Amino acid sequence: MVDPTHPRHTANHRPTVSFELMPPRRPDAAPNFWETARRLVAVQPDFVSVTYGAGGGDRATARQVVATLLAGTPVLPIAHLTCVGASREDVSEVIDDFLEAGVRAFLALRGDPPKDQPDWRPPVDGVHSADELVRLLREVESARAAADPSSALRGAAHPLSIAVATFPDGNPAAGTTRAQEVQRLLAKQSAGASFAITQLFYEADSYIQFVAEARAAGVTIPILAGLLPTTEPRRLRRVEELTGVVAPPDLLDALDALPDAEAQHEYGIARSVELARAVLDAGAPGLHVYTFNKHRPALDLLAGIGLLERTEQPASVLTPGAV
Repeated sequence: MVDPTHPRHTANHRPTVSFELMPPRRPDAAPNFWETARRLVAVQPDFVSVTYGAGGGDRATARQVVATLLAGTPVLPIAHLTCVGASREDVSEVIDDFLEAGVRAFLALRGDPPKDQPDWRPPVDGVHSADELVRLLREVESARAAADPSSALRGAAHPLSIAVATFPDGNPAAGTTRAQEVQRLLAKQSAGASFAITQLFYEADSYIQFVAEARAAGVTIPILAGLLPTTEPRRLRRVEELTGVVAPPDLLDALDALPDAEAQHEYGIARSVELARAVLDAGAPGLHVYTFNKHRPALDLLAGIGLLERTEQPASVLTPGAV
């Protein structure tokens, strides 16, 4: 299972490397998606997380992607799991389905309420927070083990690993401050979280100061640095709309002033490499790259900091089937 504090990382000062993939929403996007997945899996990351839409539109595809990664690669898939708008019973069924399929790692997220429904209210019998979701994951796993001794044995051999998200500059969507996010992370840890992955950030101090405050508050789980390669100004602006995380004006101005996409790529990778080195030098146990299903920026970022030394596996290892 995922353990960013495993001796193979700490003893050799080798940080973990991981990627986020977003399942294709249209059939015509599938070929490019699987090409990206092959390229990323080929460098043997520690895990690949697979997003899982809060609205439910891409959930079946997400499950197929996770199943394909489980069956066709040695790389651990982490299944995103959201709970917003769903009943506790429904979420429990989804968890049970994933566990039955052999999934042993999750990223537990509350998810975002629908923006086009101002009067929306969560269901009374719902799972209302990420720490509740972490507890529910542990409860469903325990119930399966109690009902099926063979499940208990499999669980002992492959313990459940639960990641959670955290927001080093506060969460604009939730209106929380950094101090409040530290307390939320502490609650997620108490609920049974194994490690955390940060939302993207643009300044190393955001990560460094957050980790320092979290450790002072009693957070002991590993906190991986989530990074977005800053190669496309349009994407940075779109991410700002989606997350509320503001891209530095000087970065956007510099990218906008460049003559073409290739120049933007080179400049953005250089900035991203500088940021990655800074957080690794500060003790980050690993990097989680938000790829937006583009392999070149992710791999160029890792190459820039010397983390592509692993022997590559054949790109044909994936057989996506019907996805």
